[in-house]
Amino acid sequence: MELERDHDRILFSTPVRRMQDKTQVFPLEAHDSVRTRLTHSHEVANMARSIGTAIVYEHRDNVSFPEAVNAQRNLPALLEAIGLAHDLGNPPFGHQGEAAIRSWMEAKENELGGEFFGGLNEAEKFDFLKFEGNAQAFRLLTRLQIVNDDFGLNMTYAFLAALMKYPSSSDKTDDGVLARKKFNFFQSEADIAKEVWSVTGLSEGVRHPLTFIMEACDDIAYSVVDIEDAAKKGLVNFDSLIGYLEHHGAGDAVVDAIVKKATQRHEEFRHDSLSAAELDDITLQMWRVASIGEMVVAATDAFVANYDPIMKGQFNRELMAASRSVQLWKCLKKFAKSHIYNHRQVLEVELKGHQTIHGLMDIFWAAIQDRKDEADINAKRPPLSNYVYSRISENYRRVAVSETNKMPLRYRELQLMTDMVSGMTDSFAVSLLKDLRERGAK
Repeated sequence: MELERDHDRILFSTPVRRMQDKTQVFPLEAHDSVRTRLTHSHEVANMARSIGTAIVYEHRDNVSFPEAVNAQRNLPALLEAIGLAHDLGNPPFGHQGEAAIRSWMEAKENELGGEFFGGLNEAEKFDFLKFEGNAQAFRLLTRLQIVNDDFGLNMTYAFLAALMKYPSSSDKTDDGVLARKKFNFFQSEADIAKEVWSVTGLSEGVRHPLTFIMEACDDIAYSVVDIEDAAKKGLVNFDSLIGYLEHHGAGDAVVDAIVKKATQRHEEFRHDSLSAAELDDITLQMWRVASIGEMVVAATDAFVANYDPIMKGQFNRELMAASRSVQLWKCLKKFAKSHIYNHRQVLEVELKGHQTIHGLMDIFWAAIQDRKDEADINAKRPPLSNYVYSRISENYRRVAVSETNKMPLRYRELQLMTDMVSGMTDSFAVSLLKDLRERGAK
């Protein structure tokens, strides 16, 4: 079926393979058990498929789909596909990579004023000042993978609609509206987004119903497994986690049940002559299984309970926020923020990622600009700039100069650079910057 082929096309694509060396939380992590962006995406895809299966089989009396949809086969397939693809556009070094791209653009604007974005309208300028991995994923799949037609990987309209977590343009973001908190397409792909909405019956600012499930699975994955990964690195342990949940989640039925179950298993494992490290590891694994199991079922029930407003485009909440596991979810996010994301080890490596991306953008931008003919991106360059320019993917360069690319010249120059930088893996970015600096590209 077409939606199953969507998943297969993504699975075999180059951007998916690159995710094995892209940061989930811990950049440049040598510990093999710590998750990368690829393992995270597989886990999100797995949970999304499971929820889809539960909806069409266990809740078929509570939700209804037209017979032509073939929901029993297509719903799990579509959810698995968007779960696998949701992070494809993320640059190296995780969300810090997105922040680095944005801050580089802002610094250039502050330095050069209106000259830097000269000729670009507000939406075109915000595409870079608010750079989004979500929009880059949409671009990757529709524009950058296959360059001899206008269909990219030839994904279905249903897939592209459901992938858009934030169906909005960069100049229409709104923190008060869930579907507009960020944006999901650049102006270079605005026509494709409009075509997707036209075919699927959606519109700007209105999410596809299954997007809520993909978002919930992403929320569940990072709120639970980031803690497990941090424990493997020695940043937190079972006692610190349970102590936090007992203090901040006391009185909530779901939190209390998870704490009780995890504590019981911890005591049981104490009798198995395990080392302290083994005891902590196996207990946290059991805690992870119980927590994910609870939240997946809670998210499923929340989708079913809010099915009508979701289908009508009237639901403006995260699915986890509307679920019975909301307090557990919030506690885990707060624990991770205070005990993991602000840990010195994490911040030190994030800083290296930030500096790496800024260094690469400085070098690539200088090479892109250093040409004989200002009107021709591919014009002749001096030897060093020519070498740097040659390191940009030929595929991205071809898209930038294509006759079908109607974006302004400055927009194409900036997008050529962000395509290249966001497509890199963590280790490639570090090694490429080292190579370019050694060759004299300061």
